[in-house]
Amino acid sequence: MLERELIGNLPAREDGPVRVSGWVEKVRDQKFVQFVVLRDESGAVQLVNGGVLREADPENPRSDILLDRTGTISGLTHGTFVTVTGELQHNERVKLGGVEIQIDTIEVVSLALPDNPIADDSGLDARLDWRFLDLRRPEQNLIFRVQTTFLHALRQVWIDRGFIEIHTPKLMASASESRAELFEVEYFEGKAFLAQSPQFFKQMAQAAGFGGIFEVGPAFRADPSFTSRHATEFTSVDTELSWVDSHEDVMQLHEELMVAGFAAVKEKHGAEIEKLFGVTVEVPARPFPRIPLAEAKEIVKSRGYEVPRADADMDPEGERQIAAYVKETYDHDFVFLTDYAASIRPFYHMLNEDDPSLTKSYDLIYRGTEISTGAQREHRIDVLEAQAQAKGMDPAELAFYLDFFRYGVPPHGGFGMGLARVLMLMLKQSSIREVTYLFRGPTRLLP
Repeated sequence: MLERELIGNLPAREDGPVRVSGWVEKVRDQKFVQFVVLRDESGAVQLVNGGVLREADPENPRSDILLDRTGTISGLTHGTFVTVTGELQHNERVKLGGVEIQIDTIEVVSLALPDNPIADDSGLDARLDWRFLDLRRPEQNLIFRVQTTFLHALRQVWIDRGFIEIHTPKLMASASESRAELFEVEYFEGKAFLAQSPQFFKQMAQAAGFGGIFEVGPAFRADPSFTSRHATEFTSVDTELSWVDSHEDVMQLHEELMVAGFAAVKEKHGAEIEKLFGVTVEVPARPFPRIPLAEAKEIVKSRGYEVPRADADMDPEGERQIAAYVKETYDHDFVFLTDYAASIRPFYHMLNEDDPSLTKSYDLIYRGTEISTGAQREHRIDVLEAQAQAKGMDPAELAFYLDFFRYGVPPHGGFGMGLARVLMLMLKQSSIREVTYLFRGPTRLLP
């Protein structure tokens, strides 16, 4: 028996017998010929049944076979899964890859219901309700191949640098950041919290002597937001490294990772992204622009928008405005906003020696949206305890974390980045829902 061939490989094959399997995308049932567009995970191909027979022909020894094949094709519904054998033929007039298959046999493996619950013009919520069908679209298939390529490139950088991959627990006994955004769950006779980030545990790896580490895994925020860039469960890309002199070392690693990821995506998928999304993938130049937060707010103000509170983080409109300024001034899609006020940063961010009101931290803005926060961490136990208390936190509740720093920890730093935001902005999609395999938000737990 012929081995199944991926449709995407057919243009490189010579003419001859072939076997393919996939989902029926379209049927054109004409009087003397039938056409079927078949799609699998790698692409689409045109199938042709030129031996159409509408009624039995006693003089044709293959009458029953031809009649059965014609009837089978006429009855195909959108989404039906079939296996086909036939003769592969190159034909430059065929738009789908310049090849087609003359059908010999067709087997219905799994029949789809005739009424598809979503259509080309269905809204996002309806498509998310039937996500497994929505994911069959070529655009969606491409999104997750882009994700795979992007993460593989990041991993290659980490591995080449000798970093260690870790997998931190997602059930925690205490908060890593704000209790206001924690999901509390029953845990036998007590309670636990879903991890907002792997922050404490990736710092533990520095105390353990791992040096550079990375993790790609889920994180949870009990944030009742319904924006295009928030989710209650998301994939966080995290890294931490020892022996840093400042947050500048973290930013340089961050740049290296992003350039590698974008370059890999452009090389492997650039043409297809251009075709399906009309987007040109641009590999960012190094170094990325760097602007202190206070200066960025003044720039935004000069453009006619004022961030509501002087002591607050940059708000979404402020992010859009500073990104527009950077694009106009530096022709760059990325900008590091640095030197955030200690009042709006976590207790474990290191303070600036020259101005203790500021932290050695940054946010990375991409196309007008924050995608990441990074910093040098405070590694001195006495300073760390004082900063926790200044934030109103009880050191006793942080005992397991603070113990990391009682036995010698090198200067270190790192960042956490939202994967879906990067993909959304790279492909210019309207929401992270489009680029998340199964989205979770305040009102969505299914499918």
